[in-house]
Amino acid sequence: MLSDSHVVQGIIVGGVLAFLTAQIIMNAVVKAMTTTVNGWSTTTKCGQPGNGILLRAACARTLPATNVVQEAAYWTTTVDSAGRRLSGQRDYVLHFPSGHLPPNDAFWSLTMTDVVGYMVSNPTDRSSVGSRSGLVPNADGSIDIYLQRAAPAGHESNWLPAPAGYFKLMLRAYLPGRAILDGEYHVPPVMKVQ
Repeated sequence: MLSDSHVVQGIIVGGVLAFLTAQIIMNAVVKAMTTTVNGWSTTTKCGQPGNGILLRAACARTLPATNVVQEAAYWTTTVDSAGRRLSGQRDYVLHFPSGHLPPNDAFWSLTMTDVVGYMVSNPTDRSSVGSRSGLVPNADGSIDIYLQRAAPAGHESNWLPAPAGYFKLMLRAYLPGRAILDGEYHVPPVMKVQ
């Protein structure tokens, strides 16, 4: 009986170690396939034919049900331009210079979630903005998106309400343009409003 108990314990310990090892390996694979610029992280490798089992597992864990990059490009961030975590305790602006919105042949959207990935409750029931939101450009043609708890006076159409705590942003571009596919396009940093 005692030897059976040692076998069971060995199987349990082995299973736990295998699970932990797989997590460490997948974290390394995700880090290797991710590019981060201006605080925004992206990968173009998920869903591609010929991906090995580790890359497929890492993609399934990080971006389940993701499209291939030719159909949709995804960027995420949890930090501002100074590397501080995004928090509803501060006001931010995401400034797209004129002509520098995500190039695409369909549409783009910016979604705010809590750090787990759940939509953020807010009084306007608005969890995303994008190319179909009626964003109002500045006089020079640039677009500012305001990320904060209180509505920015005079800029409500460009406001994405933030929660009280930490949050995450995801930018998606559908049927991305050549500049995205070639890695030349970079999402601007999220700037803290002074």
